[in-house]
Amino acid sequence: IYRTLTQLAEENLVTMTVEAQDERPDRKVYAITPAGQAALTAWLKSDQAVPTLRDPLLVQLFFGQELPRADLLRVVAAQLAAHQAQLAVFGQIPIPPAESRPEDRWLALQHLTLDFGVALEQAYVSWLEKCQQVITNLPDVDEAPNFRERFL
Repeated sequence: IYRTLTQLAEENLVTMTVEAQDERPDRKVYAITPAGQAALTAWLKSDQAVPTLRDPLLVQLFFGQELPRADLLRVVAAQLAAHQAQLAVFGQIPIPPAESRPEDRWLALQHLTLDFGVALEQAYVSWLEKCQQVITNLPDVDEAPNFRERFL
C-alpha cells in the first residue's frame, strides 16, 4: 500500500504530511486531493474485469496424481481449516445489522462487502469438504492406474 500511496502522491492525487510523535516513529498522514477525489469517483464508476483466480491449491490438486491419498487429504484439510478460520473472523466483524438502519447506504454497502467475503469462504469450505469426500474414495497412488500418459 505504501508504494501505491507514494505513486498517488507523485500524481497529486493525495497529499502527505508528517506528524512527529514522541516515543514512536513519525507518522505519515495521507489526504485525498480534489483531483484524487475525481479519479476515485471515476474508478468507482468504472466496470471491472473478472478477477483472475490464482489458488495454488488448484495446481496441487491438478497434479496431485503423484501424491498418496494421505498427503492430498492433509493439504486439503489445512486449506479447510484456514478457510473455516477466515469465516470465523468474518463472523466477529462488528457491523450493526443493516436492518437496524435500512436508509443507511454506507452500512448497507459495508454489509454487501462482508456478505461477499462470507459467501466466498462458505463456498470454499463446501468445496473443500467435497474434495475430502472425493479424495477419500479415490484409489491411493499405488493402486490407481496411471492415466497421465494420455495427456503427455
